[in-house]
Amino acid sequence: MYQLFIGNKNYSSWSLRPWLLMHHLEIPFNEKLVTFEEGGSWEKFHGFSPTGQVPCLKTEDVTIWDSLAITEYIAEDFPQVWPSERVTRAWSRSASAEMHSGFSALRNICPMNCGLSVELHEISEPLQKDIKRIDELWNEGVQRFGGPFLAGEEFTAVDAFFAPVTIRAKNYHLPVSKTAKQYIELIHNLPSMQKWIADAIQEPWRETAHEEEARSFGTIVADLRQK
Repeated sequence: MYQLFIGNKNYSSWSLRPWLLMHHLEIPFNEKLVTFEEGGSWEKFHGFSPTGQVPCLKTEDVTIWDSLAITEYIAEDFPQVWPSERVTRAWSRSASAEMHSGFSALRNICPMNCGLSVELHEISEPLQKDIKRIDELWNEGVQRFGGPFLAGEEFTAVDAFFAPVTIRAKNYHLPVSKTAKQYIELIHNLPSMQKWIADAIQEPWRETAHEEEARSFGTIVADLRQK
């Protein structure tokens, strides 16, 4: 049985990726939620993760401490993680890797906070560049492989990697195309995604650094979380 260590669902975009992938594909795992600490969580998380970060997957034999590595490890047992067709699979891996390593402006200016609706003070040039590229990727995937998901008819790992972006796009009211808006709604309407967001909104924990990040680039217009 896989054990998946994750951080707060409200904040941890990296944790969402493997959690959503396994939950939606009905791959059995035990969820181990470990909350972020004020001032940093490295020592607390280092007890189960070599990098002191989440997510981290453990089995009886191995520890995997990176979301893309976790995805590839799971795919060895569950091939439906990636598309079956070679070209589609190659595109999906490329898009997932681009998300995994890029889009720093989006990450910094629009940190994930599932319970907040934020109006940005401005959309800077670096953020606009990230939004444009993500929109291009989503349109390419849907149009090239037939949709409604990025690699065709079925949800796969590439959708899991972009799931946190759909939360950012929705909660920060980012300007995207009609196709991108439809894709955002598709992902948000998945039962597994709805469960993650519902769990996140009900979390009682607040961590100052994450809260300040969400407020530093915009105005909070709604907070749906429990007080």
